[in-house]
Amino acid sequence: MKKVIFLIAVVAAAASCRPKQESMEDLISDRLQRAIEQYEQLAAALADQPDKIPQSADPEGNLKTTSSDGWISGFVPGTLWYLYEYSAKPILKEYAVNYTKRVEKEKYNRDTHDLGFILYCSYGNGYRLTGDTAWRNVLLTGAESLSSRFSPVTGCTQSWDANEKWQFPVIIDNMMNLEFLFWASRESGDPSYRNICLSHADVTLRNHFRPDGSSYHVVSYDTITGQVEKKKTSQGFSDDSAWGRGQGWGLYGFTMMYRETGESKYLEQAKRIAGFILNHPKLPADGIPCWDFEAPGAPDAQRDASAGAIIASALIELSGYVDETLAKTYLEMAEKQIRTLSSPEYFAEKGTNGHFLLKHSVGSIPHQMDVDVPLTYADYYYVEALMRYRALKDKK
Repeated sequence: MKKVIFLIAVVAAAASCRPKQESMEDLISDRLQRAIEQYEQLAAALADQPDKIPQSADPEGNLKTTSSDGWISGFVPGTLWYLYEYSAKPILKEYAVNYTKRVEKEKYNRDTHDLGFILYCSYGNGYRLTGDTAWRNVLLTGAESLSSRFSPVTGCTQSWDANEKWQFPVIIDNMMNLEFLFWASRESGDPSYRNICLSHADVTLRNHFRPDGSSYHVVSYDTITGQVEKKKTSQGFSDDSAWGRGQGWGLYGFTMMYRETGESKYLEQAKRIAGFILNHPKLPADGIPCWDFEAPGAPDAQRDASAGAIIASALIELSGYVDETLAKTYLEMAEKQIRTLSSPEYFAEKGTNGHFLLKHSVGSIPHQMDVDVPLTYADYYYVEALMRYRALKDKK
């Protein structure tokens, strides 16, 4: 009996010596404050160079930049708007306005499907927080440009231009640009934007997904018949694998579709995608996916912090649309992902990492582009996840 009591005492003493886990509320407050410090420095670095927008950094912390027509150009201004929303610091608003205005000319760009990323993350957040009607006009012009890429024959918005590989390529990423068109439909009263969203989502639902809930990266359509021409990948390991970030885009996109329409088929698809991700045997224990779920060496292959951030943000929203059991499952994974991304392994120390927040993201391994580096969209969806989690807990 004495031995049992002694063992219990030892276990209790060991438990008391373990560091107490930081509460999510304290963690989020701390990381948002640290994000403010980093992004003030990031914004200051190019404040007087209006033709440049941060994209990434090399191992020495030197900035890599993009121009306004780069698909990622809206994420830095968008992150600045989120941090201003959290802090109300005037300098953050000043920087947010500065960087947002850098992408204005893209409102006329009809050569890209990424105007949701470019304009809605920047001008969309800016208009939401300021109500500046001039910015509303920029957004409506941009929505008209984006809608020009829709084809009634295929029922989809074209992603990339045609080339020798495909006629009418549509990538899963394109689900992310539909939120912009839903907004435009409400603001303008023009139902055509909403109809584009419904058609694109329905065709994507029918052709992009496999029975297990995973998605192809690229589906190309015949421009005459509208039928599927090819199912391929560009940034994944293989045509039949599950590109990590692409699964995040699909999860986020169909969660948004349910929010905008209330149609159960979109909710069911979001749940199927979530099930594929959360139950995949090669999902690393800390919740941050490899760059592809079937990458050689997975789950010990190169991680993609951006995929983890996108999935975490989507799961937080999706948790609000499902039953209590699923909501708990989704929030537990989102919390795990946030804690992992907030750890020293992923979250950069002040003044390092080119002043970006997260380390270990992947642009495209097949193209050897932006591999194991900080990336603006990883930061954007990470901060969005923090804001969403904080708002969710404030409601309770």
